[in-house]
Amino acid sequence: MILDKEIKAQLAQYLQLMEGDVLLKVSAGSDEVSRDMLDLVDELANMSSHIKVEKTELQRTPSFSVNRAGEDTGVTFAGVPLGHEFTSLVLALLQVSGRAPKVDQKLIDQVKNIKGEYHFESYISLTCHNCPDVVQALNIMSTLNPGITHTMIDGAAFKEEVESKDIMAVPTVFLNGESFGSGRMTLEEIIAKMGSGSDASELSDKEPFDVLVIGGGPAGASAAIYAARKGIRTGIVAERFGGQIMDTLGIENFIGTKYTEGPKLAASLEEHVKEYTVDVMNLQRAKRLEKKDFIAVELENGAVLRSKTVILSTGARWRNVGVPGEKEFKNKGVAYCPHCDGPLFAGKDVAVIGGGNSGIEAAIDLAGIVKHVTVLEFAPELKADSVLQERLYSLPNVTVIKNAQTKEITGTDKVNGISYIERETGAEHHIELQGIFVQIGLVPNTDWLEGTLERTRMGEIVVDNHGATSVPGVFAAGDCTNSPYKQIIISMGSGATAALGAFDYLIRN
Repeated sequence: MILDKEIKAQLAQYLQLMEGDVLLKVSAGSDEVSRDMLDLVDELANMSSHIKVEKTELQRTPSFSVNRAGEDTGVTFAGVPLGHEFTSLVLALLQVSGRAPKVDQKLIDQVKNIKGEYHFESYISLTCHNCPDVVQALNIMSTLNPGITHTMIDGAAFKEEVESKDIMAVPTVFLNGESFGSGRMTLEEIIAKMGSGSDASELSDKEPFDVLVIGGGPAGASAAIYAARKGIRTGIVAERFGGQIMDTLGIENFIGTKYTEGPKLAASLEEHVKEYTVDVMNLQRAKRLEKKDFIAVELENGAVLRSKTVILSTGARWRNVGVPGEKEFKNKGVAYCPHCDGPLFAGKDVAVIGGGNSGIEAAIDLAGIVKHVTVLEFAPELKADSVLQERLYSLPNVTVIKNAQTKEITGTDKVNGISYIERETGAEHHIELQGIFVQIGLVPNTDWLEGTLERTRMGEIVVDNHGATSVPGVFAAGDCTNSPYKQIIISMGSGATAALGAFDYLIRN
């Protein structure tokens, strides 16, 4: 039995929601993955009269496709979709059976109107928390449009294929045999990438807002909710809803919730925002801000939005090392998410740059997967909590090098090593390895505000205790500000503060 009793009990409830018959066409061999896959599909068939199984030969073995009776829907799983992908399998069963996906009708119409033949392949790992978003989006597209197919490929089950394509980051998506993109992508983002983005004139024609929030992370969501609850016209511009927390796996310090995961929290934030009359403008990035009669915010697509007040909650991003080779080998051995990409480096030698909590946590996680981990820390001592350091030093396959300045990441078509300088002696060393994980903190997303308002030398927006910036009517919240602590719960609080500050400003002006 491949599914435990608790999962089977939950699955049984979901399978009752199936609206029609589904045929699983299975292509299996004699290997262990094939045996696990056969066990899984047999268990599914035994749990629902709507599910039938038929043996066939597909492009990849082991794999199985999920089809309507008499119709190939183009939804295929190559490997065993357990772990984070189990939800993708359940949703595929429901949607192929006829149950409508829970997405906006506007997106459904856009997918149905796509013309042509599009064959997607997504390479994933079962430990990747970003991969299911991509898999589920592409599966939805396949069930809605007969010209679209999608195959999810577990990199651990098809190692030779992954290595032949030099795939060193997940999720990685190919379209009609050509590279399409990597990293987390929502359904809306995929549709836009295929050429169906928002019309700039449609955005520019919007009436002025009372409060316009720039950024869709915890601070932005909190600000939008607090503003909307005041009954004022509220809009939110988000490059991707959820912000940094989409790249966060376990969250254990969100008060009142013992444990959650970043994508789950992000989905809750978006759902909560949409409970109110908030104009959500996704996949949009701010380019310029100018104070006129209204505060004008120009977007990268050329649209200009106007508002009486603006709340900046653009968050932060992973800080780059800034050495030769980092940009060139991104997703070719240089990675930033150990949870997502770690399994692709199984049995290999890797380095982690950074000795803070995130770096040491990454090293500990990777040590259980890879052959050897080298930690490079610029300072004379590690900055991580003592409990993490104790755990790190107990591991037999970890080397810690302190007082080390990264000089260059080397390689040809992919990473083959890293060079560093001993800061104390000036001696240069080179380590041969296959992967490098960068974990050296965050930099605020405020470059576009250069010369507009007061920022610290680190680029953080300076705010007062009402969330107000140096520009009247412009407020800021979260990790893009000079708040001394970068935490989800603090960002949410500062978002509420900024919204209340903006409301107070409107009353007085």
